Amino acid sequence: MHLRDNRFEQELLKVQRHREYRKKIISNYQPLHRELYTMHAVNFFVPSFLKAINDNTKESLRSIMIEPSPGVYTFEMLQPHFCELLLSEVENFERWVHETKFRIMRPNTMNKYGAVLDDFGLETMLDKLMEDFICPISRVFFPEVGGSTLDSHHGFVVEYGMDRDVDLGFHVDDSEVTLNVCLGKQFSGGELFFRGIRCDNHVHSGTEQEEILDYSHVPGRAVLHRGRHRHGARATTSGRRVNLLLWCRSSVFRELKKYQKEFSSWCGECQREKKERQLLAVGATKLELLNRLQKSTS
Repeated sequence: MHLRDNRFEQELLKVQRHREYRKKIISNYQPLHRELYTMHAVNFFVPSFLKAINDNTKESLRSIMIEPSPGVYTFEMLQPHFCELLLSEVENFERWVHETKFRIMRPNTMNKYGAVLDDFGLETMLDKLMEDFICPISRVFFPEVGGSTLDSHHGFVVEYGMDRDVDLGFHVDDSEVTLNVCLGKQFSGGELFFRGIRCDNHVHSGTEQEEILDYSHVPGRAVLHRGRHRHGARATTSGRRVNLLLWCRSSVFRELKKYQKEFSSWCGECQREKKERQLLAVGATKLELLNRLQKSTS
C-alpha cells in the first residue's frame, strides 16, 4: 500500500512540475500567429476533408481516403497556408528558446529535435482537432482500440534533415490512434515504413509480406494509423522535413486492456496464433474421429 501511495505522490509531483514548466513558457513566449491558437476549420483544412467530416457518414469518410495497407489511411487534410503558418510559428518558438537559453522538453525519447506544441499554447486548438475531426474518423475505422473514446492527446512537431534528426528507428507509438501530417518543406527521402500491428507481447515478432508498406510524405497530406502499428522513418537525404504528430489516447481502452487475458482482435500475430490453435484443434478432432471410426470398423 505504501509503495502505491509513493508512486501516486511521484506522479502528482511530475504533473505539477510539468504544469509549472508549461506556465513559465506560456507567460513568457509571444506567439507570432495568434490565429493558430483557436480552431478555424475553414482556414485550416482543405474543402474535401471538411465536407467529409460535416457529412459524418462512413461513406463520406471512405470517399476521401486511400488505404494503401490494412489499417493505414491517407487523405488530403491541411491547407498550404496553414502548414506555412505552423512552420513559421515553430521556427519563432525555436528562436525564442535559443535566445532565452530556455531548456525545453523534446517530443519523445527518440527525437532530439522538434517541439511539443501543447507546451507553448496550442493545446486547446489540438484538443479541438482531436475531438471534432479525428474522433469521427477513429470511431468508424479504429473502434477496437478505443477509437470511440479518445480523451487526451500529445501534440508535437518533429524535424528531420542533415543537421537535425536524420531518421527514426522501428517503433510503436504511445497512442491508440496516431495522426501524422507532413508540413513541408523541400526534402527528399524520409519515407515512412510500416510493418504490421502488434500488441505488447508481439512487438518484435516477424512481418508478413502483406504487412509491408513504404509511404512517401506529401505536404498537407495526413496518415492515420493505430499507435500499435509498427513503423519507422527512413533517412531524409536532403532538405528539411517537418511533420505534425498527434498521439490520440483513450483512458477507457487503457483500463480495459489491463484485464485482457489472451488474444487481441487487432494484433496481427495474435490473430495468426489464434488461427493456428483453431487449425490444430480441428486437426486433433479429425484425428480423434478417424481413430474412433477405425476402432468401430475393426
